[in-house]
Formats: sequence, C-alpha cells, structure tokens
Amino acid sequence: MAHKLKTILLYVLAIAVLSLSSAYGQSQTQQTTQTLDLRRVIERVDALAAAEIATDNIGGTTIGVISGGKLVWTKSYGYADVARKIPMTKDNVFGIGSITKQFTALMLMQLVEQGKVRLSDPVEKYLPEVKKLQNSFAGAPPITLIQLATHTSGLDREPDDEQMLYIKGAVSEWDKKLIATIPLTRFINEPGTRYSYSNIGYAILGAALSRAAGEPYVEYVQKRILKPLGMSQTTFTLDERMEKNRAKGFLIENGKADADEPERQVRDGRGWRIPSGGLYSTVDDLARFVAFEAGEENTAVLSKKTLEANFRRVYSAFSDFNYGYGIGFQFFRRGSLNALGHTGVLAGYQCSTWIDPKTRLGIITLTTKQEKELGLRALEILVVAGQPSNKQ
Repeated sequence: MAHKLKTILLYVLAIAVLSLSSAYGQSQTQQTTQTLDLRRVIERVDALAAAEIATDNIGGTTIGVISGGKLVWTKSYGYADVARKIPMTKDNVFGIGSITKQFTALMLMQLVEQGKVRLSDPVEKYLPEVKKLQNSFAGAPPITLIQLATHTSGLDREPDDEQMLYIKGAVSEWDKKLIATIPLTRFINEPGTRYSYSNIGYAILGAALSRAAGEPYVEYVQKRILKPLGMSQTTFTLDERMEKNRAKGFLIENGKADADEPERQVRDGRGWRIPSGGLYSTVDDLARFVAFEAGEENTAVLSKKTLEANFRRVYSAFSDFNYGYGIGFQFFRRGSLNALGHTGVLAGYQCSTWIDPKTRLGIITLTTKQEKELGLRALEILVVAGQPSNKQ
C-alpha cells in the first residue's frame, strides 16, 4: 500500500513538474515573441523618425520608447550643433516647453493629497494679486486652482505685454515678473464656461501653489518631484555642463532656418514663464517621468491611486472628442489610439511625451525644429501595429 501511494505521489509530482515546465516554456516563448515583435515595431518607429529628419536635414531629433517601466530603446538623428557638425546623442539637453505644465500640475496634486489645498480653492486665497486681472466678469465667482490647471479659468493665452518687458529675465526673477504682468492679463471668457489654453494661467497656478506650500516654486519642484524621480538632468537653470550639452534649435520660416532667435531667447531667460514652460531635460530623464506616469509606483512623489484617478478625469474636450485636457495633461484620440501626455513648443524646440494607458507603452520625442505630431504617430505605430502580437 505504501509503495502504491508513493508511486501515485511521484506520478502527480511528475505531472505538476511537466505542467509547470510547459507553462514556463509557453510564458518564455510568449515573452520572447513579444520582445521580437516590439523590436520589429521599433524598426518602423526608427524609419519614421529618420524620414522626418530627412525632409530637410535641419537640426536633430532624439526619440525614446518606454515599455515595462523602462527606456527600452532610444536613438538620435541629425546634429545637436549644425554649425560645428556635432551629432545628436541621447545626452543632449532640450528646452521642453509646456511639458513643464505636467510638473506644475503634479505639484498641485501633491498639495491636494497632503491636504494643503483643495482643487476648488479660489486662487486669490493664496495669491490675492489676481484681483488685478483685467476685464473680469461682473458677478462671476473667483477663479479656482482647478480652472487654472485645466485651462478653464477664462484667462487669455498670454498677457498684453506689448513692450515684452516680462517675458525675459532670470529664473530667480520669475515670480516678480509674474506679479508685474498680472494687471496686463485679461479674461476672454467667463471662468468655468469653456476651454482656452493659457500659459499665463499656469504661471499664476505655480505662484499660488508656491504660496500654499510656503516654498519657492523652483525649489519645490526640484526637491519634491525631480529628485525623487531621479531626474538629475532636468532643471530650470542650466549649469555649464548642461549648457555644453544643449542642442541648438532652429525656427523655420519660408523654408529658411533661423538659429539666432532661439539662442537669444535662451540667453534672455524665460521671464514669468517658468511654471508654464521653463524646464530643460534629456530623453533619459523624461523616460523616468513617463515610466512614473505609466504606472511605476513612487509614493514619494504621488500615490498610484491619486495618479490613476487623475488620469481618469478629462475636464474639457472638443466637440469631436478627439482632444481634451485634464489636470496637467492633454488627451488625444487617433482612431483606436488613446494618448495621454503633453507637447512642448518654444523657439527652437518641439518636444512631446505620450503614454497609451492600456498597454503602458510610452514615447518621447525631442526635436530642434517644428515637426508634425511625430510623437503621436510613433506611439500609434507602437500600439496599433503591436496589437496582433499582444493578443497571442
């Protein structure tokens, strides 16, 4: 009897081992297939980026793919410095423009999570200077933090700074420039009634949050967002080494490249525009941020629950529902693709960071000239072209 029982146990154990081996082998095969498929799809992304730079061979581009919370592929094209024929590399630094708004919005979500502010708080509670805004609507309630964060405050895109006095200046002076420009800023819509993209609105948001936190905006972002995410090559102020690695940008007008204006704007500084477009970064650093947005948990920055809840809310959308805006992120729909992220455009630079919330695939594009939705087109290739293999 004992011998028979032992034989049965050995038989069951053998079946279990075979089943486990089969499942493991199947898992490994599926994983290998998916890896090979991703490589195949990346080849198409590579071809897309190469074709984009080949249209005029002006400037350069760096592109990165995020999968499984990691930067799995990156490649650079063209020149970081055309005049000196210095090739673009993944270490080059770019002005990321309005992608900065995602970090200002993240600051807002942190302060909400900590109980220091409420989304519905009136801005004047922290920044009473906003009472000097022009053309306010009689009887309308005060603008709120969430309205600034979602571009529904009714504020104009830029202040009426005809002498261009306040769009220049060092990072250390940004808040003073902002306060001076508030009386030059007007409402174009009644607060809360429609979407209207506002750079000055996000700068005002950064100033209000700084007051609420009791900490300078730049220091807060560096200490409580960039450092915990390991983004050591992301900054508002370029040091000597980062300036040396900065890619030189171009403005293209009538087919001609102008490198002087972008350089002048870098030298002159961003003035009040720091919370709305003042950061510089690299593909490696932005990959850490995109991985965080795609679900890599970092409770030192924000709880996963709060982050995911934020991405489920879009507060305004165009009538075709192909574009919307949440708290610090743009939403684009392209056929079967849903993309969350942000673009960043300023003189000499056009950048983007996108994730597909379903597959957690992400894309980063950093360019030194204008391009036509390279990031969205690349993410669409990754997600849509990869779907058949994902279903296997």
